[in-house]
Amino acid sequence: MSLSVATKPATLMAALWPAGARPESGALRALALAAIGSLLLTISAKVQVPFWPVPMTMQTFAVVVIGMAYGPRLATATVLLYLVEGAAGLPVFAGTPERGIGLAYMAGPTGGYLAGFFLAAVLCGWLAERGWDRRLVPALFAMLLGHAVIFACGLGWLGAQIGMAKAIAVGFTPFLLGTVVKIALAAAVLWSAWLGLEKRRGV
Repeated sequence: MSLSVATKPATLMAALWPAGARPESGALRALALAAIGSLLLTISAKVQVPFWPVPMTMQTFAVVVIGMAYGPRLATATVLLYLVEGAAGLPVFAGTPERGIGLAYMAGPTGGYLAGFFLAAVLCGWLAERGWDRRLVPALFAMLLGHAVIFACGLGWLGAQIGMAKAIAVGFTPFLLGTVVKIALAAAVLWSAWLGLEKRRGV
């Protein structure tokens, strides 16, 4: 028998790695998960998957999956840690250090997308706490909303620099097909993870 949403852990990570009763163990858990998440974001920014019409990174996929798996508070800490690492000059972003590092990079054309990562992770985490990641169709909508936030922020910033028509042409249209694939994959990953967890627990 399946547990109701109300009696389940709020997020997938809470089910996989519950917080301990002692405050210090909870803090260490949060620190470890934030560090792991920021590392995954870095790796996802660096790895390019051959795709048409442009190579696809998995960074937006990682952002929304981390958001839903971690929940809003831990996802906030994770993405903020990642952004702080980048602001401090670590080459954690896509195209770094080739295109510059630190605050100069963050103020460049892709700065809006970075802001969108933060908002999307918080939104997806908030939706996950309400059970959107446990059924396929709501998970698809959650991932769609997360990606929409990223593109809205990214195109708004880029459009202010080069004009909205050109921003859409270079910052949205080439990535549309890849984004559809990542939305479907992200939703399937979260939904399948919950199904596997329930099957393993026999509930």
